[in-house]
Amino acid sequence: MCHLQARRTQGRYERKRFGESPSVLDVDGFRVPDSSATEDSSVFGEGTVWFMWNNIAGDTMIERLREPLSHSKGGCIISHPPSTGKTRLTIVFLQSYLKLFPKCRPVVIAPSNLLLNWEAEFQKWAMDIPFHNLNSKNFSLKEDEGTVGVFHCLSGAAKKNPHLIRMVKLKSWAKSKSVLGISYDLFRILTGEDGEEGHTARNEHNLVWKALKKVETEKRILLSGTPFQNNIKELYNTLCVVSPKFAADLEQKWASLSSSIDKNARALEELRDILSPLVHKCSENVKNVSLPGIRDTVIHLKPTELQEELLKRVPENPGSFYEQNLMSLISVHPSLVANRKEFSELESQLKERRCRLDPDIGVKMKFVIELIRLCGGLKERVIIFSQLLDPLNLIKEQLNSLFSWTLGREILYKDGKLDVNQRQISINSLNDPKSDVKVLLASTKACSEGISLIGASRVVLLDVLWNPSVEQQAINRAYRNGQTKFVHVYCPVTSKWEVDKIEQQTRKRYHSDVILSRNEENTSCSVSEDIILECMVKHDGLRHIFEKLSHAPRVVPSTCFYFGSQPSKGSS
Repeated sequence: MCHLQARRTQGRYERKRFGESPSVLDVDGFRVPDSSATEDSSVFGEGTVWFMWNNIAGDTMIERLREPLSHSKGGCIISHPPSTGKTRLTIVFLQSYLKLFPKCRPVVIAPSNLLLNWEAEFQKWAMDIPFHNLNSKNFSLKEDEGTVGVFHCLSGAAKKNPHLIRMVKLKSWAKSKSVLGISYDLFRILTGEDGEEGHTARNEHNLVWKALKKVETEKRILLSGTPFQNNIKELYNTLCVVSPKFAADLEQKWASLSSSIDKNARALEELRDILSPLVHKCSENVKNVSLPGIRDTVIHLKPTELQEELLKRVPENPGSFYEQNLMSLISVHPSLVANRKEFSELESQLKERRCRLDPDIGVKMKFVIELIRLCGGLKERVIIFSQLLDPLNLIKEQLNSLFSWTLGREILYKDGKLDVNQRQISINSLNDPKSDVKVLLASTKACSEGISLIGASRVVLLDVLWNPSVEQQAINRAYRNGQTKFVHVYCPVTSKWEVDKIEQQTRKRYHSDVILSRNEENTSCSVSEDIILECMVKHDGLRHIFEKLSHAPRVVPSTCFYFGSQPSKGSS
């Protein structure tokens, strides 16, 4: 903070001395919040806000901003890793933008659980700018007094009406300088795109994508550490939401390059050059705290005889989601498919209590139970991520049966149905070193974004996902600022199909790395011996479940790269 203030003061002096116009960084109240006073992090934060101004407004010089600028790109993507302060830097930008354009009415659209984070950050860093959370049933006490006065004249029943509460917040947002927060689902419903689906907007058939396309303003900022998801087509659809005009101008060229990736070695690099003016990318290296390190291990396990028998009844390369789910469930524990018609003659055997509660019958279950048990002895906590909930519930049952562990004490469970307050209680408990927590059983979909789970240092990805960015987000719940231990990530696999999925993930990651980075140099990542895994592999009672181990370079951070020209003092 002190360094930034001195730098800004020096910049103001130089601009005044040489008769230059003041920049947006000279606006009263401008500040880049940062827990570190290091020069690199301060310059990075200021550079990010500068990048937003250039892309959203078209310039950073106040005099030039008085007139409409034709060279504004209209939107940008801030692609920074988790816990590097994307939210805070965006709040800084909004602070300075609202100082110059007080009639502007910003809207933040995010998953409902992340809106609570935004609300907390505004309370911490932007006391003069109210944040109205449209998804919350509670008032922030910063609503328009006249509107609130009218609301309090209503009957008791009317005061509980969520639509009327939202009207008070909307009216308050429209009347005075403030920011509105709304979830993807609520935004989709209010814009008339009703239906059930996730919050990601990556294809033209997605209801959220359709809802976002209805927004009239061209001034849009996307905050995402993983803007590249499944394929290049989805990246273009994301670009259509961020900067519609920019995307429209390059539609034909984008289509031509994306279709020639396998034949043209330069195609990915050309796509990268097209995107570079819109993307501010930086890696884990900008984090204020130096993390101990991370290691990702793919663990090839040998299925049990019962598992092999069941797997023979599923296609080796399952095509439908139903078949894929069957294979995933069988690989964890056979009892998970007891009610499926394909295995009706084994139903009675699979439903037996001794079968369901025996970890030895399922190789992934055996691995997970032993890992959790050994980690508990070394005071390390484990997160088990799964896209399917049945395996998590079975792990919970087996831990209770084997060790008498109870839910809420040694075992934490989080899925999308968990109450927001209870979710936060679970997070606090996991991150509290004094609690008795041993393991968190977490839905990948519900817990892969926006939360800090640094109380755990072991992460198990129970199933392999098609989308590598979702796995990366899940891993980054534990591997983020504040983590004091080396993080070990385990991906157990039992079939060729799962191995093939990992290979496809690697290809997608390569595309993402090339498109979103130019001068990529992998920094050396410290390697820590995995005493627990080594003990398991050598143990007489466990060595038979392991086929081989491979250390995948899937989570090695790359160096920081700034897209666009780095601003110098007194220049735009």
